[in-house]
Amino acid sequence: MEIGLPEIIALLLILLAGWLVWDTLKARETANRAMRAACERRGYFFLDDTVSLISTRPARDDDGRVQLLRVYTFQYSDTGHNRRDGSITLLGEAVTSLVLVDGDA
Repeated sequence: MEIGLPEIIALLLILLAGWLVWDTLKARETANRAMRAACERRGYFFLDDTVSLISTRPARDDDGRVQLLRVYTFQYSDTGHNRRDGSITLLGEAVTSLVLVDGDA
C-alpha cells in the first residue's frame, strides 16, 4: 500500500494543527501563571481565573526568529467590587508586555 501526496499533506496538516493547539494551550498557561503572580504581588483579584486570546500573529524575536505573538485580555479587581481590564502579550513563551492599571486611570 502506497501513501500518496494528498495523504501526506493531510497528515502534515493534522500534525501542524495538533502542534498549534498544544502550543496555544501551553502559552495560555504561561499567561495565566504570569497574571496570577502579578495580581498577587499587587494584592489584586484575578477575576474568572483565566485569560482570553484576542490575537495571534507571527513576529520576530530579538534573534530574528519567527515566533507566534499572542495577545490575551483578562479582568481583575483591586477592591473586589469592580472589574478592570488588563492585557498580556507573549512572544513565543516569553512575556513581553503585561498591563495592569493601578488606581483610577
